[in-house]
Amino acid sequence: MNIGILGMPLSGKTTLFNLLTSQQKEIESFSSRKVQNIGVVKVADDRITALSSIFQPKKTTYADIEIIDIPGISTDMPDKTKQEVFNQLQNVDALLLVVRVFNDSMVPGSTDPLYQIEGLVYEILLRDLEIIGHRITRLSEAKRKITHQEEIEKQILERCQQHLSSDKLLITQALSEEELKLLSGFGFFSIKPIIVVLNLGEGNVENNKFPNQEKFNQFIQDHQMASISICGKLEMEINELSEDERKIFLHDLGFEKTGIERLSHILYEHLGLISFFTIGKDEVKAWTIHRGTTALKAAGKIHSDIERGFIRAEVVRFSDFIQGKSMQKVKEKGLFRVEGKEYLIQDGDIINFRFNI
Repeated sequence: MNIGILGMPLSGKTTLFNLLTSQQKEIESFSSRKVQNIGVVKVADDRITALSSIFQPKKTTYADIEIIDIPGISTDMPDKTKQEVFNQLQNVDALLLVVRVFNDSMVPGSTDPLYQIEGLVYEILLRDLEIIGHRITRLSEAKRKITHQEEIEKQILERCQQHLSSDKLLITQALSEEELKLLSGFGFFSIKPIIVVLNLGEGNVENNKFPNQEKFNQFIQDHQMASISICGKLEMEINELSEDERKIFLHDLGFEKTGIERLSHILYEHLGLISFFTIGKDEVKAWTIHRGTTALKAAGKIHSDIERGFIRAEVVRFSDFIQGKSMQKVKEKGLFRVEGKEYLIQDGDIINFRFNI
């Protein structure tokens, strides 16, 4: 799973990238480069921490998501430059849009998040309309008679074109599984899940107020996005503190977790992801799967041989295990279950797969 960060120049994208991935990429000069920053964000999970404290394994592995940071995009850029920006995000699974709310006399541009998000969505819609337009033209002007399948494709694309022309993202359009499969090869950006990060100024953190807030929230809802407010500058300061100092600082602000920790959870949830766990003295590990994944497919996430030779899944809920803190006590209480290949994995399942090849 990978996520692309998109935003206007100097909105705080690379600061956010550095905070998520614990890297120190250059910030000021990045907007002028045609390069990517790529890193991995660990998804904070207290359940893994708790299991690791019990088993004291040689290795503890949290769920992670790959993050790709690219130079900023703006409406006044040449079309060729915009195309280069989008090309760098062509294969991402989701988008993280960063909008600037902080005031800084050294940073030009609007601090109205509604204006920025409308501009970013406009560019996304324009990009998808361009792709659709090219394909429809090719099918319409084909010198041969198009096939029945191509005719179906053309009809679906025309529906999508009409939807996009109404300033609506494709993710808000009712599409069947077959239609989604057909569209998957086009790499449409407006069909990807989108999370919006409002990069606040320090003065906005406690009251979480910003211009056009009501209209902004309605825009987010209408376009089926998720959003979160953080202060990149403040998060950088928090990142420098010891764990004890961090807790005190967050408590004074009225938060239990840092903005980056909260963001990692929102990314996970909005993408429809869940975690199941494998445990032992060698490793305690979180495995990332989509909600609705069967036990058979989850087994394949670990290794194809386990999927091929699947016999059963031995399942314990994390909440049940953590009460007794041992598998023996869980079994004594009758909370140990055996499930077949069609069992739908639940978030927080602790699983041991039995297989034979």
